[in-house]
Amino acid sequence: MQDWPTTIADEDSLEEVLSRPDPALVTDLAAVPGDILVLGAAGKMGPTLCRLAKRADPSRRVIAVARWSEEGLRARMKSWGIECLAADLTDRAALAALPDAPNVVFMAARKFGSTGNEALTWAMNVLLPAMVAERWAASRIVFFSTGNVLPLVPVGSGGATEDTPPSPIGDYAASCLGRERVFQHAAASRGTPCFGIRLNYAIDLRYGVLHDIACKVRDGVPVPVTMGHANVIWQGDANAWTLRALRHASTDCPILNVTGPETVSVRQVAGAFAQRLGRDAMFNGSEAPDALLSNAARAFALFGYPRVPLARMLDWVAGWVAQGGRSLGKATKFEVRDGRF
Repeated sequence: MQDWPTTIADEDSLEEVLSRPDPALVTDLAAVPGDILVLGAAGKMGPTLCRLAKRADPSRRVIAVARWSEEGLRARMKSWGIECLAADLTDRAALAALPDAPNVVFMAARKFGSTGNEALTWAMNVLLPAMVAERWAASRIVFFSTGNVLPLVPVGSGGATEDTPPSPIGDYAASCLGRERVFQHAAASRGTPCFGIRLNYAIDLRYGVLHDIACKVRDGVPVPVTMGHANVIWQGDANAWTLRALRHASTDCPILNVTGPETVSVRQVAGAFAQRLGRDAMFNGSEAPDALLSNAARAFALFGYPRVPLARMLDWVAGWVAQGGRSLGKATKFEVRDGRF
């Protein structure tokens, strides 16, 4: 049982909580010895995923690869014992120069800015995964996908399952389905053990669906509710499951929905934040009968339930935005229904 704090005061405390390993992670990582190479490690989830892997097995070499555009991030990750390499992953020569590793986590992707620059989106989300699958054909590869590859489903349905036929809306979602197909092909044609993580949506205190809603309530901005429901999961849980998936990578290339168990009402969450923040919640639009929702029952059967429940996330996010905690300035755009990001 984790001894979670009641509130999270600062970013050092937040990153410590996000990177706490549990016994299940330690056990599963022990089954996949060797270096862990994380490609695209400087995004929203990558730094704490790397730190989580290192804390779960301090003797293991964890190698983070990125362009390192954020000032101070590389030095901070080095202080955690993580080896940091700089590379442009779209450069084949740079890929070839990176070290071999038996375990690869592929996190590089492009979402926001896709509309208007579709060619780059497809290159990042399909061509690059094909290059990675070829370069590390002998490795176990866990890669990120998104629930956006699935169709909008009725709110009361419990969410789309892995058996629901993909029906991506827009170039971003379609290119992510292409990423899945590339790794499925690598598994089938080269025997590369792969595993896909269809994430929908990760929660940090500095970004995410809950952060977006809480900030609007705090600032007196109407909350859009046309996409009236969503799924969320604590980023630390999503990262732990991603690392644990290395043990389950196979030539069948399983792809699982990864999210929390609740169908979260945007309106009700806004009301919960209004109570916690002493504000009135305002709304824009009315709920559609369908939404982007994922059923993660298969992930729960494999990994167990998320360690951090929704109510605790609400408390943490409310406290964070009330105290003026830093925002990454990267809106989730959970309200988008036409696939244009």
